Amino acid sequence: MVINFAAGPAKLPEEVLKEVQSNLLNCNGTGISVMEMSHRSGNYAKIQDAAIADLRELLNIPKNYKVLLMQGGGTGQFAAVAMNLIGRTGTADYVITGSWSAKAAKEAAQYGKVNAVLPKVDKYTDVPRQKDWKLDPNASYVYYCDNETVEGVEFDFVPEVAANVPLACDMSSNFLSRPIDVSKFGLIFAGAQKNIGPAGVTVIIVREDLLGKHLKCTPSILNFELMDKNSSLLNTPPTFGIYVMGLVFQWIKRHQGIEGMARLAKAKSKLIYDIINESNGFYYCPVESHVRSHMNVPFRIGSAAGNDALEKEFLAKAEAEGMIQLKGHRSVGGIRASLYNAITLDETQQLAKLMLSFYEKNKN
Repeated sequence: MVINFAAGPAKLPEEVLKEVQSNLLNCNGTGISVMEMSHRSGNYAKIQDAAIADLRELLNIPKNYKVLLMQGGGTGQFAAVAMNLIGRTGTADYVITGSWSAKAAKEAAQYGKVNAVLPKVDKYTDVPRQKDWKLDPNASYVYYCDNETVEGVEFDFVPEVAANVPLACDMSSNFLSRPIDVSKFGLIFAGAQKNIGPAGVTVIIVREDLLGKHLKCTPSILNFELMDKNSSLLNTPPTFGIYVMGLVFQWIKRHQGIEGMARLAKAKSKLIYDIINESNGFYYCPVESHVRSHMNVPFRIGSAAGNDALEKEFLAKAEAEGMIQLKGHRSVGGIRASLYNAITLDETQQLAKLMLSFYEKNKN
């Protein structure tokens, strides 16, 4: 048995993979694979429409929000968000709490003025409370990343913004892992490859009054208004990825919805964080406890700086027991366990068991 703790592309539910396998040559009785299906056909339209309808149901998305299925991943949306929203005033507020929000701010700066609402830090381990933010009242929007995959920092609150300033959020790595009130946001986007499907699809949820405000330089492929007018079919969409994503939405519905995912996320992450907290510093997580991610758990072994020999030994033992892709991001090192929706509690317990036995053997 292999347990895939990858940060993305990540583990998909086994039920979904088996359904994909059984329908790969004959999708929904059409006699052809979804990968061969015209994106203009009625058979494909049923697949895409069902996926969007299920997502609307899962998140209780209000009627005045559009759901777009695009390509380019989160990095593409770093440009798209700015191009579609920054034109109102030419400036935007960016809450930089990790690597991905920093990259988003750098990209947006090509299209307007970016105001970093937080002072620059050497390491991202916290989300400062909003009273310490320096927001620009003239901003076209306020942008943040809800869960920083690299550093394991997850917001424990939704920022409050002025009524006339939309809130834009990158939810790529915790999308559908906890309930959200969509009406608090102007725009939400999520790359599928973390929590909801294969790489190649990006979900955008955007309030309809924000459409049509794009910069003139916005490419058609990143233009929210054009994508909406063409029902996300302006170009050939990633049909296979959308098909799999739709199956993941159905799987979530069968497993107690987003509330069920949230309960599981809390239980899984608590299991690992409790071991870290009770290890007398043998395992070390640098992130402040109130913003520790439920999805991505980074830690060092041996000390706060990490013991290279112990970390290599731990990774080798994990692989020998079938637990793969636990190595931390190259920019922070150490270990990172990604506990996305598809990771089961039993699988997390296998990691916890290894951590405990490794601690007992090496604590002295």
